[in-house]
Amino acid sequence: MEEFHKVRRLPPYVFEQVNRLKASARSRGADIIDLGMGNPDLPTPKAIVDKLCEVVRDPRTHRYSSSRGIPGLRRAQAAYYARRFGVKLNPDTQVVATLGSKEGFANMAQAITAPGDVILCPNPTYPIHAFGFIMSGGVIRSLQVEPDDGFIPALERGVKHSIPKPLALILNYPSNPTALVASLDFYKDVVAFAKKNDIIILSDLAYSEIYFDGNPPPSVLQVPGAIDVCVEFTSMSKTFSMPGWRMGFAVGNERLISALTRVKSYLDYGAFTPIQVAAAHALNGDGADIAEVRDIYHKRRDVMVDAFGRAGWTIPAPAASMFAWAPIPEPFRHLGSLEFSKLLIEHADVAVAPGVGFGEHGDEFVRVALVENEHRIRQAARNIKRFLATSAKQPNNVVPLSAHR
Repeated sequence: MEEFHKVRRLPPYVFEQVNRLKASARSRGADIIDLGMGNPDLPTPKAIVDKLCEVVRDPRTHRYSSSRGIPGLRRAQAAYYARRFGVKLNPDTQVVATLGSKEGFANMAQAITAPGDVILCPNPTYPIHAFGFIMSGGVIRSLQVEPDDGFIPALERGVKHSIPKPLALILNYPSNPTALVASLDFYKDVVAFAKKNDIIILSDLAYSEIYFDGNPPPSVLQVPGAIDVCVEFTSMSKTFSMPGWRMGFAVGNERLISALTRVKSYLDYGAFTPIQVAAAHALNGDGADIAEVRDIYHKRRDVMVDAFGRAGWTIPAPAASMFAWAPIPEPFRHLGSLEFSKLLIEHADVAVAPGVGFGEHGDEFVRVALVENEHRIRQAARNIKRFLATSAKQPNNVVPLSAHR
């Protein structure tokens, strides 16, 4: 039977191939160290859980909630932006709660995209940045991901060679998967370009609080006038170790927030009210929970870079995010990221995310997530060291077991 139109537009889900191999290996008793999916392993801070438990006992909170977020939650997010970025937001018109930043991006795409609209999107990037718009009928024009001197010329080429003119530009810094960080000066140049060319900016700032070198990543909304063209998405998943709670936000331009809010009003009733109250409690806290999470990822980053380096795999230390963007060791680079990821599962009991799953320009890399404790990261490095020692001299003879099935 022929696939439905929107399903046909989606490529095979690369990560599912790795997930199947991982599940198969575990069914045979293998102890797979999973550094693939960016699924935080840290528990949600106790004070947040306690607040949830307190509120959930009130039966009045068991009714339908507010799709756009309860007022106290929107005020808490606005207060966070004021403290952290010096950005003033109207919680009634410029803040909407989302079911994680992923849902926010997908529904924003539904809200603003007409068939054939062109979206400028970095490659590699987190899949929803592109496929949210593809499912909405848009067309993706890929850009470089590096926020350097080549970015504005790439934007200029994108505008010059796109028909119709691009509708929107996606930004994601700190980047998933590359962990690149943008400067405020970079954002100033991009905002000026967007305003000149009447382009919407959609910024994913999910990793704003996971940084390691003393320089907090900026928000694009810190640029004067950015709110005229920009909406920014944040998430509590990593910042507060709340991935399963599905709580995020979109903030910024009032017209765009209104469009997103209207679409959401037809699709959901918002997160469970006790979750929203607990999220507001977290945002109104003193920041100690955020600092503790950041410190744990910092230590894991240092252990991973050191242990993997001593194992023979040099990985640049990420300045932010909970990921490292790791170049495939040269002897295996010709295999591509999917086949190399399969090898690591089958011969090293380590799972990583193939870079091609984030775009074709990521195929010489894999993404390594800092979602295991330091002991497990060191164990992964020992496994990889054995694999490299036995295989690197004859990489052409190392074939994934899956190739024989």
